[in-house]
Amino acid sequence: MTYKRILLKLSGESLQGEQKYGLSVEVLASYARQIKAATESGVQVGIVIGGGNIFRGLSGAGRGFDRVKGDQMGMLATVINSLALQSALEAVGVKVRVLTSICMEPIGEYFSKAKAIAALERGEVVIIGGGTSNPYFTTDTASALRGIEIEADVLLKGTRVDGIYTADPEKDPQAERFEEITFDEVYRRGLKVMDLTAFTLCKENGLPIVVFDMDTEGNLGRLLAGERIGTLVKI
Repeated sequence: MTYKRILLKLSGESLQGEQKYGLSVEVLASYARQIKAATESGVQVGIVIGGGNIFRGLSGAGRGFDRVKGDQMGMLATVINSLALQSALEAVGVKVRVLTSICMEPIGEYFSKAKAIAALERGEVVIIGGGTSNPYFTTDTASALRGIEIEADVLLKGTRVDGIYTADPEKDPQAERFEEITFDEVYRRGLKVMDLTAFTLCKENGLPIVVFDMDTEGNLGRLLAGERIGTLVKI
C-alpha cells in the first residue's frame, strides 16, 4: 500500500540517541534525511513528537510535581523537540511549518486543521507540538487526534523496535513479530501498542497504525515504497 499523507509519531526518547537526556544531533540528522526523502517521493508528512527525552509529566508526578503542571512541562518539551527537528530539516533544505496546540507565537503558529492541510498541500512538512494541549493525554493520543484531523492515510509510529511482538522481545527470545494484526486482536491479547485512548481513537476513526523501527536509517523510505516494514494494525 502506498500513502499520500502520513502522520509520523516520533518518540522523544529516540531523539536522545545514546545519551541519557536531551537531543542527539546524529539522530536528528538521520530523521531529517529520511523525512526529506519521503517528501521528495511525493508523500505529505505531518509529525508529532513526544517529550520524554526532556520531561515526562507522569514521571514528574511520581517525583512530587503537580500532575497538571507536570503534563504542561511535558507539552513544552515536545515544542523544544519540534523546533530541533525543524532546524534539522531546514538544514537539509526542507520547508517546515511548526504548529502548536497552545498559543505561543512567534515560536509556532496556533494549530488548525485548515492551516495544517494547506501547508501539507504546499509540500511543507508540518510538525505539531504541544500534545493535545490538555493534561492527562499522551502524545500518542495527540498523534492519533492530529492524524485524524489532517485526514492522514496512516499513523506511522516510529520507535526503537521493529514492530509488535507476542511478548517483549528484549525479555522473551521466543517472542514472535506480527506482520499484520487487527485492532480487536491487540485488545484480546493485551498487547502494548500505544495507550488505549490513542489506540481506540484510531480504531473508531478507521486510521490504521504501522509500528516500525525509525532508528534504522532507510526504513521510512522502504515502508513508504511498499515493503513489509514493522507491523500493520488494521480494522
